[in-house]
Amino acid sequence: MTADQIAAFCLQLPGAREGLKWGSNRVFSVAGNKMFAILDFVDKDGGLAFKVGSELFLGYVDRPGIRPAPYLARAHWIVMARPYPMKAAELREALVRSHQLVVARLPKRQRLGLVLDA
Repeated sequence: MTADQIAAFCLQLPGAREGLKWGSNRVFSVAGNKMFAILDFVDKDGGLAFKVGSELFLGYVDRPGIRPAPYLARAHWIVMARPYPMKAAELREALVRSHQLVVARLPKRQRLGLVLDA
């Protein structure tokens, strides 16, 4: 997937918005400022960072091309450079999971309309 394809996919998720942070990082968030993915993270050539479940974190960072995200690893974020070491379907699934992990931590009233059916 290209950076533009990833951005388009992230923006299709319920309540997702794109903004710029820290200069030129494309940040995707829900509920105003709750980040679930960052494009151009670490490198400006499409580095991608996103949140993963704590139970999956070590398994992901064990894979070639995936490492803990600087400054965000303690919150179970991973980062990968292009070419991404995941196939498109796996990457889309991981981004949906990241979105839903963030949504699950929102107050109940903010979750309305953001939770995807399994």
